[in-house]
Amino acid sequence: MAHFGVLGPLAVESPPGRWLSLRGDHQRTLLAVLLLHADQPVHVDVLVEALWPGGPPKSHASNLHTYLSRLREKIDGLRIEHGPLGYRLRVEPDELDLLVFRSAVAEAQRAGDAAEASRHYRQALAQWRGPVLAGLHVPRLDADVARLESERLAVFEDCVDAELAAGRHGELIGELQTVVGEHPLRERPAAQLMTALHRAGRQGDALEVYRRLRATLVDELGVEPGADARRVHAAVLRGEEPVPVPPPVWPVCQLPPDIGDFTGRDAELAELTGVLGSGAGVPVAVLSGEPGAGKSTLAVRAAHRLRARFPDGQLYVPLADRDIGDVLADLLRALGVPGPAVPDDVRARAAVFRGRLTDRRVLVVLDDAVDPEHVRTLLPGTPGCAVLVTSRRRLSGLAGAHRLALGPLSGADATELLHRLAGARAAREAADAERIVAACARLPLALRIAGSRLAIRPHLRLAELADRLEDEVRRLDELTVSDLAVRSSIALSYEGLRPPARRAFRLLGRCRLADLPAWAVTTLVGDPDADEAVEELVEASLLEARGADRTGEGRYRMHDLVRLYAAEGPPEEGGVETVLAATFALADAAAARLPRTVPMPAMAHEPFAQPLPDALVARLLARPDEWFAAERANLMRLIGSLGTREALLLLDKLGVYLYLHGHYADLRANYETVLATADDRRQAVLAEAHLALLRHARGQYEEAAASYRECAKELEAHGDHRTHAWVSANLAHCLIGLGRAEEALQTAADARELFTVDGQPEAAGVRAAESAALLRLGRVTEARDVDRAACASARDTGDPRRIGTALHEFAWSSLLTGDHAEAAAAIAESVDLLRETVARSALAKSLRTLGAISAATGSRDRATAAFEEARGIARELDERPRELSCTRAIAAGWVGEGRAAQAIPVLRACLDEFREMGGKAATGLTWFVLQRAYAAAGDEASASEAAAEAARLADPRDASAAAVRRVLLALTEPA
Repeated sequence: MAHFGVLGPLAVESPPGRWLSLRGDHQRTLLAVLLLHADQPVHVDVLVEALWPGGPPKSHASNLHTYLSRLREKIDGLRIEHGPLGYRLRVEPDELDLLVFRSAVAEAQRAGDAAEASRHYRQALAQWRGPVLAGLHVPRLDADVARLESERLAVFEDCVDAELAAGRHGELIGELQTVVGEHPLRERPAAQLMTALHRAGRQGDALEVYRRLRATLVDELGVEPGADARRVHAAVLRGEEPVPVPPPVWPVCQLPPDIGDFTGRDAELAELTGVLGSGAGVPVAVLSGEPGAGKSTLAVRAAHRLRARFPDGQLYVPLADRDIGDVLADLLRALGVPGPAVPDDVRARAAVFRGRLTDRRVLVVLDDAVDPEHVRTLLPGTPGCAVLVTSRRRLSGLAGAHRLALGPLSGADATELLHRLAGARAAREAADAERIVAACARLPLALRIAGSRLAIRPHLRLAELADRLEDEVRRLDELTVSDLAVRSSIALSYEGLRPPARRAFRLLGRCRLADLPAWAVTTLVGDPDADEAVEELVEASLLEARGADRTGEGRYRMHDLVRLYAAEGPPEEGGVETVLAATFALADAAAARLPRTVPMPAMAHEPFAQPLPDALVARLLARPDEWFAAERANLMRLIGSLGTREALLLLDKLGVYLYLHGHYADLRANYETVLATADDRRQAVLAEAHLALLRHARGQYEEAAASYRECAKELEAHGDHRTHAWVSANLAHCLIGLGRAEEALQTAADARELFTVDGQPEAAGVRAAESAALLRLGRVTEARDVDRAACASARDTGDPRRIGTALHEFAWSSLLTGDHAEAAAAIAESVDLLRETVARSALAKSLRTLGAISAATGSRDRATAAFEEARGIARELDERPRELSCTRAIAAGWVGEGRAAQAIPVLRACLDEFREMGGKAATGLTWFVLQRAYAAAGDEASASEAAAEAARLADPRDASAAAVRRVLLALTEPA
């Protein structure tokens, strides 16, 4: 068995009686770091920094393994373990002088009398052979070495107190003179030396010690000696025995220091200080939350802020793994109760504790409470006091408490914390810093670890750490530094669970959804006691109950880092497949109950079996729009984990909701994900067709048209006439936007033929494209006939959305034929019908046309209101072309109101975007309004240029453009 020494030069005795000489600073440094952290894991980063303070070589990993191997070979029985938190050197308490030292100190502190305490203290001090690690300088250990030297000096002072109490003052004078000479600013040994000299009859020498102490403190620090030194000095002057006087009990502050880089939590701090500082009764606040949320740190910050409101003191009580009787004994001693007066019975101790706090204003901070009964035992009995409790559990059994659940930091606060910890480079590498914040899920403990790793390793690039953290397999391994580890923090909560809750925890951890409805949780766990297990997880802050969603179903969320820890456990049999099947069936049924506004065909599939009870399904889907809203994030996350066909199928269902509400960004992201992972070209082309549609909606006409054509070729090659027909209809609309009316009309005819060949009902979009193309070609009467037939077909369906959409087309063609009355009636009915539906895009289109018809018929105010409402909806849906056309009309109205100077920059911005989109007609119409604005502003040169551009782009056949020009002209006329 080897013995080690660090309290002096590094020493290794193996076997007993044989002292080893380790060659090479690297081996000695490695062993020193492990010994100073004996029985604790030391992260690889700490070892690397200690071995290579100037920066590690490229081969540092292999070099480290080599040094460890050589140590094992050199020292018999050396027990170095490697785990996820780093390397740990196992030693028995009697194998390391540092552990022997601390063990003897603990025995001294438990001793019954001064003589016995002195003996144990001397045994402890005898372990020191000189300065810590003398002859070996390791910059990474400087703080540890300094701390140990301070610890030795404090133990020596405690030893002197014990020996003075035992009457051994004569033996101490020489030793104390040496210590005072080495530490001239330290007051306690100076006071002890004064006491020893006075007892030895050397009053003058004692007074000289005080004179030198005072002179040194005043010269060096500009302060007078403290109360204890002054008290001993006064006793010596009077010729009295300097009897130690216990410090006054009040006020007493046991709070740990408030950390300087505390960030955020302003709302939570305000809430805590408001509750605890109210002065009403004995307020109790319970601060709970998931592991690593920063509960203790926030509690200490709040307690420091409240010190002025509790002038009698602040008690800080760590409760984790402590016997409540021992806790009470410590508190009573801190409150001035002599050891012999501390009762043996726990209830009696609690009574004395409450008695000591009677009529006092004291804040009691109970950190890391587990048992509500322990908290009740420590509650003060009279008003004026307050209690702040931190706990991993909600402590639901604690009646009357104000509860505050602590979650992750806000995005801004999380970024600020990382910047404070990592320094200026976090701001320089902002994108990678954001990746680190996201991977840490904004959890304070994780951010503190990541920031500390960056601080101690200046050469570590933020991008490199972000890459490591984004790997879910190794993320928890990376979130470890020194004695901080996210995994360990979560493990403490997990180990307190009962077996059913542990099983539920592991099952929920393997479910990758953002949050889960209650039905999915119970189905996933699949156990009669599932509700109890879930409640236990919520109580332990390992699962968050988020209240009811829009369908009335309760929801639960597991923090990302907690989920990763849960997923590390052994696999469990559960209802994952049942939850997946039910989700597909619910999505299918919900989509079927919403209007399908996506101008693409629904995917064919076999009917989905629904494993959930009919009553539950009916309740969940009573409002299908609300169900999709509640499950939107989950469904999108699920799509990314499915095979290509399953992902497309689920996205087809979700797309009904997303397209209806204009969530184009979500659609684009999901179809891009499917396309990137597609393993079948036929399925990939479906995703590409939808992406072309989304470019079309965004006004990217040229890109959309090119993509439509490529998709059409592949669909024709695959024999998919159904999808080919829809893509051709969409291409026809896109070509109209590009000003290619003849090509659009031919493409619409091709689409009609494809619908006929495939034997499927003709899409309404084909007729709309034909009508729009005919209008662009000046064939107004034919267009109106197409629109009238479309209206008749729509009315046969009884569907308000289809009728409203068809009436819009008919209203516009009626306006172009000069039938203003019928146009006004049709568009008014269209808007009224569409307002009662969820088809927001169609409503925006009809409102824009209502604005145009109102302007054409002289209703200027009504026109402006309609354009503004249409623009607001288009902006929400990110339908940029429609938003721009409404903005252009509103700016035209400003010209008529005498605000041409305000209109010109807005119109120039519209012009730039229309040019980029490739819309020839839209660009020409914008030049037309600009010409009117420049003329009104008196800029004739610019007006002339604008007029020339408008004339160049005008198509004399385009009846639609001519009608819009008349509308815009009416708006630019003086109001």
